[in-house]
Amino acid sequence: MPARFRLVGMTFVLSMLLYVDRIAISTAKVPITGQLALTDTQFGWVLSAFALGYALFQTPAGALADRFGPRKVLAGVVMAWSVFTGLTAVAWSFGTMLLCRFFFGAGEAGAYPTCARAFYNWLPVGERGLAQGINFSGSRLGAAFALPIVAWFVTVAGWRESFVILAVAGFVYAGAWWLWFRDWPEDHAGVSPAERELIVRERGSRSAAPRTPLSGSALAGSSNMRIAMGQYFASNFTFFFCLTWLFPYLQHTYQLEAFQAGLLSSAPLVAGALGNWTGGWFVDTLYRRGAWARSRQLPAILGFLLAAAGLLGSLLFPGAAPKVVCLSLAVFGADMTLPPSWAFCIDIGRENVGVVAGTMNMAGNIGSFVTSLAFPYLLALTGSPALFFILGAGLNVAAAGLWIRARPEVAITARTV
Repeated sequence: MPARFRLVGMTFVLSMLLYVDRIAISTAKVPITGQLALTDTQFGWVLSAFALGYALFQTPAGALADRFGPRKVLAGVVMAWSVFTGLTAVAWSFGTMLLCRFFFGAGEAGAYPTCARAFYNWLPVGERGLAQGINFSGSRLGAAFALPIVAWFVTVAGWRESFVILAVAGFVYAGAWWLWFRDWPEDHAGVSPAERELIVRERGSRSAAPRTPLSGSALAGSSNMRIAMGQYFASNFTFFFCLTWLFPYLQHTYQLEAFQAGLLSSAPLVAGALGNWTGGWFVDTLYRRGAWARSRQLPAILGFLLAAAGLLGSLLFPGAAPKVVCLSLAVFGADMTLPPSWAFCIDIGRENVGVVAGTMNMAGNIGSFVTSLAFPYLLALTGSPALFFILGAGLNVAAAGLWIRARPEVAITARTV
């Protein structure tokens, strides 16, 4: 197997671990809120504390990956988030839980920007769409499997013990990444001469000139950067609901056992994995046909329109199963947009892809932060999820419109105005 395929496999496993750790808090909502005496809106703040920490540290973490390389930075961020995963197990109050989840989010922030930097170093342009799709599908499958399994384990063993076990798994992964990965394929003993030549030829040779970091004004002055940020806000607004609030919403509304709610809540996440594979295939197929701009635009536009249709369709059905089917369509569509989004960041970021991808992901996770609070507050205000889903559908339609103006061939430079 080519070494670059093993890299994609490593990032797939990373994504699974990332989201198993992330979704565990939702499956443990009942015992956590019971023991710590939290209301639903307080639990919403616990979820949003993660999203806020995750959002705020995206750009700094991406800058670190560009400066120090993905080997050091990814090993460090996995260790950091695993420490706070373990510390979640000893939280004893609303305040301590907020702190643990904020710093857990800050630790996880560097994962995907660092993966994007590794893909820039290691992958030919024509393979980056599907690679991103496989990478993100790991997060969806990890979360999907975690929902029923972690829900069962929390019931049997306790929520505190569950977080300790997840922390240990993170430490193991960080060690494995450090031992296997190298920042450039030219420095990896497992890369054959033929594969090394292929990567360098189709990625572009490493520049001998020092990398020029991007300033905040260069990022803000780029229309491509603003497009990437705006559309990713909408994508995360849709997906983060299914990652956080869908499980407790189904469990409470339809009086389901934890395992039943977990199975139903996992369906949109499996659909998300399929959406990632579909979007990634679509991106690479169009690119190989010479349609560089359309290879980013068309999968994203189609995905956002499907997401809007799924959210609105969920309002037509009162039952749990048909509602979940519609939300699965919504997440399938939203996740179709991830491979073009991250391939677009590599296109326009190049040797600064870490900070560009981190900035896009920061905006997206501000969307996650808003979702974490908007759903419980709007539900309490109106007694129905309808307004929340209508808002999400509107954001998706607006994001589809943004992609029309995306120009992947225009890189962000230090002189961008």
